[in-house]
Amino acid sequence: MTEKKTNESSIAGVIERIRASRASLSPTAGRIADFISDNAADVIHMSVTEVAEKTGSSEGSVVNFCQQLGARGFQQIKIALARDLVQPVQFIHEDLTPNDDLATVVAKVFTSGFEAMQDTQKALSIAELGRAVEAIRRAKQVEVFGIGSAAPIAEDANYRLLRIGINSRVSTDSHVQAIAGSLCSPQSVALTISHSGSTIETLLATKLAKEAGATTIIITNYGPSPLVEHADIVLNTLARETQFRTEAMASRIAQLAIVDTLIASLALADYERSVSTIGKTFDVLATKRI
Repeated sequence: MTEKKTNESSIAGVIERIRASRASLSPTAGRIADFISDNAADVIHMSVTEVAEKTGSSEGSVVNFCQQLGARGFQQIKIALARDLVQPVQFIHEDLTPNDDLATVVAKVFTSGFEAMQDTQKALSIAELGRAVEAIRRAKQVEVFGIGSAAPIAEDANYRLLRIGINSRVSTDSHVQAIAGSLCSPQSVALTISHSGSTIETLLATKLAKEAGATTIIITNYGPSPLVEHADIVLNTLARETQFRTEAMASRIAQLAIVDTLIASLALADYERSVSTIGKTFDVLATKRI
């Protein structure tokens, strides 16, 4: 606990720290430093992959630079920048102000959800959705990965897959995810859900699954990210919220919409089996109700 507090306090005033250390940096670290300090308001919306591309460096170089500043990684630098640049209320929700009444909160939160759904519908590739359907239909085993705010979405996806007769298993623990990913095979599909595409645990599980020969499908927000590099099939959400918050909000609605769409498409592709399985599971679940 003490170490965590030390790390968090050591990166307060991150722009000033960058400027103070600028003269002693290597050429690569200098480019990263200049980009972050000159574009701080944009950086809080970017992934580590995007910063690496903009600075002509690698993701590892960006992370190493962040660690030189005393942070655990790029995400913590974004949060530190956000503390300096945005109102604290925006950590709760992007559009809120401290004086909003309940009616305004309802309007803003619902509008954000509606916009995420509409934008995600436009961003979702029908071709990639079709590839995902076929990959899952061919698979002998589907491994579903999600952690943090993505864990409930992963649990729901697994539940829905089981209900239509697909052999599925969900892992929301980082250790179990790593084990499950490493034990995949070419007959497996790994379905990973991550808003940022930068979460270390699901990134590792997906990488291990791909190395084991599995077809990797990811549900993630639009744009480059480390996770995309290990994906065979990408199903994009498009939530306007930034990625500096530790918990995504509107993106969860968009993720659920993609899961619903994927399940419905799978059920229609194997209509007779799906209807039969749903009937059987309905009878079983009926015994759980009074």
